[in-house]
Amino acid sequence: MKREIIITSDGSSTIHIPEWNEQYHSKHGAIQEAYHVFIKNGLEFFYNAKFCDSHAMVSILEIGFGTGLNTLITLLEAEKFKLTIDYVGVEAYPISSNEVEQLNYVNELSVENLDSLFKSLHENTWEVQHAITNQFFLTKQKKFFNEIADSEKYHIIFFDAFGARVQPELWTEAIFLLMYKSLKNNGVLVTYSAKGSVRRAMQSVGFTVERLPGPPGKREMLRATKLVSV
Repeated sequence: MKREIIITSDGSSTIHIPEWNEQYHSKHGAIQEAYHVFIKNGLEFFYNAKFCDSHAMVSILEIGFGTGLNTLITLLEAEKFKLTIDYVGVEAYPISSNEVEQLNYVNELSVENLDSLFKSLHENTWEVQHAITNQFFLTKQKKFFNEIADSEKYHIIFFDAFGARVQPELWTEAIFLLMYKSLKNNGVLVTYSAKGSVRRAMQSVGFTVERLPGPPGKREMLRATKLVSV
């Protein structure tokens, strides 16, 4: 399927799929969306809620490793919060080295010194854990989302799959049940989607779901929590 590099409204790049009229990130701002959805309402929320010891390793599952943008900004934020991160990114169709070269994230984030590090996120071998820094460990898994079979492993899930309009099978009760099982108690899942059908699918498998203000260009987003029964 043909893929094109485009520039979004905040100046950061993403990948556009003409056949689907779909992007890897919001056309209203790739970096803005990533920070709002996955950092502010995911990692920062989890950290401030003190769901785990601040010195413990935080385990994150990303559904859709894609361009590596979410991975890069999580690494940057982990250093600010002094967190140790065990990051797992699942992707069935990795992007090419040529596409990686065209992504402008290190420039837009003003971290040009991390250019080789960003490229290493894509170049590192799959199915093996790599120590990217002393505080950030990355494992990329090349597989389909319905093949995830982890149990109570993750504190946070970044659910960044293609939209339900083009891949409705990724937004079903069956998929969210896998996500629910994969999370530890008090674990959170965040996604840019706010569709009613998605919210109902999450609730049906046990999640407590919140509608939150969305990133630029979107009115709302969703955060789902696996709350401990008391």
